[in-house]
Amino acid sequence: MQNSTSTSTTPIILHRGIEPYQQTYDAMRTFTDARDANTPNEFWIVEHPPVFTLGLGADQSHVLAAHDIPVVQTDRGGEVTYHGPGQVVIYLMMDLRRSHAQARLFAREFVFKIEQAVIDTLAHYGLAGERKEGAPGIYVCAGPWKGAKIAALGLKVRGNGCTYHGVSLNVDMDLAPFSWINPCGYAGLATVDMKTLGVQAALADVQQRLAQNLQDLLSVTHETP
Repeated sequence: MQNSTSTSTTPIILHRGIEPYQQTYDAMRTFTDARDANTPNEFWIVEHPPVFTLGLGADQSHVLAAHDIPVVQTDRGGEVTYHGPGQVVIYLMMDLRRSHAQARLFAREFVFKIEQAVIDTLAHYGLAGERKEGAPGIYVCAGPWKGAKIAALGLKVRGNGCTYHGVSLNVDMDLAPFSWINPCGYAGLATVDMKTLGVQAALADVQQRLAQNLQDLLSVTHETP
């Protein structure tokens, strides 16, 4: 009887620093256009200057007052969200075909694992997060901020199974711009960050923790005869 061996492919983590959203967005699409079956999966860690982004299905009316913050139309799923200083943003440049032959069917499991990485990250800092059915992202599940959104999720999965866009986690932000939109299309949805919940954590530490949790959950294992 022949024994099989397994090898694991772990996404590469790249730190892009502080970068305008449009620059990152263009780079994501260029990277995905150029990748082939041998291109390593990558996680891009970035911090953006203030920007509102619209998903493909977004209603422009959910931007209540932009206050001179740029509004960028994107090709991710979902509605309107805000990115700004003090927020962890990780973009997931993945080829889902390496995990599942029917990549589009795997997308739901992919989202579940991303959300789990956020939940695990919050738990490390003593915070409890939860999913909400039909509302991607992570929400506070206890205390005075119960139901407030602390992490957002938006993805693009191309027909060939390649993904970009990703996840954002609010660490220590000016939360006012969230009140200038209907976050994710929900009027009056409260948005919170880790600092408001009593956690004093360096952004770089949370970036690394979330990236590591994503690596742990999204590394691909290949079986070789």
